[in-house]
Amino acid sequence: MITALAALIILLIVFGLPVFAGITAAAMLGLYTSGVDLSAVAIEMFRLANAPVLLAIPLFTFAGYLLSEGGTSRRLVRFSRSLLGWLPGGLGVVALVSCAFFTAITGATGVTIIALGGLLLPALMSERYTERFSLGLMTTSGSLGLHFPPSLPLILFGFVSGASIETLFAAGLIPGAIMVGILCLFSVFMGRKWRLESPGFSFSEFAAAIREAAWELPIPFLILAAIYTGFSTATETAALTVGYVLFIKVIVYREIHPFSDLPRIMVESMEMVGGILIILGGALGFTNYLVDAFVPMKILGFMEGAIETRLGFLLVLNGFLILVGCMMDIFSAILIVVPLVMPLARKYGVDPIHLGVVFLANLAIGYNTPPVGLNLFIASSRFDKPIVTLYRATLPFLLLLLASLLLITYWPDLSLFLPRQLGLR
Repeated sequence: MITALAALIILLIVFGLPVFAGITAAAMLGLYTSGVDLSAVAIEMFRLANAPVLLAIPLFTFAGYLLSEGGTSRRLVRFSRSLLGWLPGGLGVVALVSCAFFTAITGATGVTIIALGGLLLPALMSERYTERFSLGLMTTSGSLGLHFPPSLPLILFGFVSGASIETLFAAGLIPGAIMVGILCLFSVFMGRKWRLESPGFSFSEFAAAIREAAWELPIPFLILAAIYTGFSTATETAALTVGYVLFIKVIVYREIHPFSDLPRIMVESMEMVGGILIILGGALGFTNYLVDAFVPMKILGFMEGAIETRLGFLLVLNGFLILVGCMMDIFSAILIVVPLVMPLARKYGVDPIHLGVVFLANLAIGYNTPPVGLNLFIASSRFDKPIVTLYRATLPFLLLLLASLLLITYWPDLSLFLPRQLGLR
């Protein structure tokens, strides 16, 4: 029965049925055949609507869409370039840092490639970076930053798993920095190898870049400060962030008109949020069926017979999640897979906070993994290049990200050090 339901979901979605409809239909069929009242699906959706923590998702999403309007991306790139452009391969470092920052505040990897690709790819090519290197860097950098506040996937993982969102924010900082840092070192290495010219550090340009982006640069730090000083909860911080971003975009920079632009941005951002929440409602109903059918216990029984150690479980989990990241968007993957994985992780002694960091690292890499990683298709469309060209271009970056994944997975203290220092564990 379980296999048939899984096949049904895949078949329905392949033939064009929306993801939420396929999941909900399978949930209702499963509950019906199990003799459970179909009102269980509606009850789960009602519980979802009454979850206070989920208010942070539409608020942070709206703030991200506001920031994607106007000249924010250009100002961030100028600041990064003034700070890091003097390094060998410095423009590559600038691209990686800028994309990670932009993904963190907008919450969607595709937006990063679309918004920054047209700005950064020509700049890389003009400074004698090879086309293959430039395409690979821009494609893979689209999934960097998912571990940094106010990451929407981290918030969603916390809601589904029951883990503290504040703790997840702290846990993701070091692993996220490692993933960005390894690719930055690769860019510096290639810059030295190609003997690329780098402009010297200019204090006057650095000061001008800071002045221009002074209102936007502090946003992630203000979010962290508000949460960890106890000034506000994650949801309250999201509301404060929206107010702050509205102030700087409407009044300070005057890039958004409150009557002609704001309604459009609201609609666009809430379309994305609505899609996430509808999928979440259907996924919770399906999860209810899986629990009633003892699916997690059956998987656990199988795993106990096949895998004996925690390291073995993590190795299998890595491969499975990368495959999931190729096939599904990150929000759907979190909603469907996390309830199945959490009991297994507890059985093998994997900390749920560490699991969250590993989970997102795998899905971020899956976005870039051939043959069907989502970033590959977005970059192919954005840069008008054959998908096979993107396969070759992303390969060295993908191998480096896999190396960082192994480090993050098998060294849990990288995830748990900061939460312990902050008294969150």
